[in-house]
Amino acid sequence: MADEEVPNQGATGSRPLGETPLTVESDSDPFAERPEAFVGAAFAGGLALALILRKLAR
Repeated sequence: MADEEVPNQGATGSRPLGETPLTVESDSDPFAERPEAFVGAAFAGGLALALILRKLAR
């Protein structure tokens, strides 16, 4: 049993071990140079969701 190949334990993709999506540099990522855009987008999305829920609750 020691010489059997270990099955995939749920890992996806073929990237090397220890490499996460946050450590991968990408030229096509619009938020790579401006991470504050994530904060603004999250705020705007939360505000929109709150306004929609407010309308539905009336």
